[in-house]
Amino acid sequence: MTIRVLLADDQALLRSALRMLVASEPDMEVVGEAADGAQAVALARELRADVVLMDIRMPGTDGLAATRRIGADPELAGVRVVVLTTFEVDEYVVEALRAGASGFLGKGAEPDELLGAIRIAAAGEALLSPAATKGLIARFLAQSPDDGAEGRYAEKLAVLTAREREVLVLVAGGLSNDEIAGRLQVSPLTVKTHVNRAMAKLGARDRAQLVVTAYESGLVRPRGD
Repeated sequence: MTIRVLLADDQALLRSALRMLVASEPDMEVVGEAADGAQAVALARELRADVVLMDIRMPGTDGLAATRRIGADPELAGVRVVVLTTFEVDEYVVEALRAGASGFLGKGAEPDELLGAIRIAAAGEALLSPAATKGLIARFLAQSPDDGAEGRYAEKLAVLTAREREVLVLVAGGLSNDEIAGRLQVSPLTVKTHVNRAMAKLGARDRAQLVVTAYESGLVRPRGD
């Protein structure tokens, strides 16, 4: 299956470099380019891209707003957004994850890392860098605590089984399905089933949103809390 990639960045030179890189892979193709967020949303809807490489800072409708629109559109449920950022430790990245982005990657990433991120996102794994994502979310949630979040999430988390809650905590800890399987002494397929059920019950698009939910609900505490 060929992965259909949409490039969204206001810098034409960067889009050109990304196009050459992606087009060089036999299992990928660039289906479109957008210079701002509004165009990215329109093209995602029109072209049905599998993965959108989305710059955060763009004129007009920025990448954050565009990610939020894609994440809120049921018709685009299959579209995965990978946020590209100049600075990986960025509060906008956290907001993008909350809005539905599958993960993030620094613009200084190596070509193989970027191509791997596209493949991981397209496969639905979504959490591109577990340790980095966990650390980023923990940092900004710790800086801006929401005292009412736990109460709002209590009823939401109540729909999870004890095992699903346990798996959610481990996902938030940055563990892969194989690592969780080893920890719980079950098969990776069983873990995947628990993860998918937790996502469905919590309305999460992917693992990245599960991590955000785990922290915001208080189920997992940032280190030092």
